[in-house]
Amino acid sequence: MICWQCNREIDVELPIGRKDTCPFCGSDLRCCKQCIFYDPSAYNECREVSAERIVDKERANFCDYFSPKVEDAKPISSSRVEDAKKALERLFKK
Repeated sequence: MICWQCNREIDVELPIGRKDTCPFCGSDLRCCKQCIFYDPSAYNECREVSAERIVDKERANFCDYFSPKVEDAKPISSSRVEDAKKALERLFKK
């Protein structure tokens, strides 16, 4: 998992508790900004329409719909990016 605050990779055990924090910056992990439903462009900044409104998106909460955002922290290798670009060029070649 990647911390929403410091962007460092965290090794956590699920489920994430309300008092769990990032070992590097101390930010709450069970908060809206660490949830897969968090979307700043959505109504109440949440894509889960049944969720209650949470005002402070950076603090721990008791939301029943919380689902941790787990991201692959490993960057895509440049060779994979180059291979993909070449494949697209071949596909759309005039």
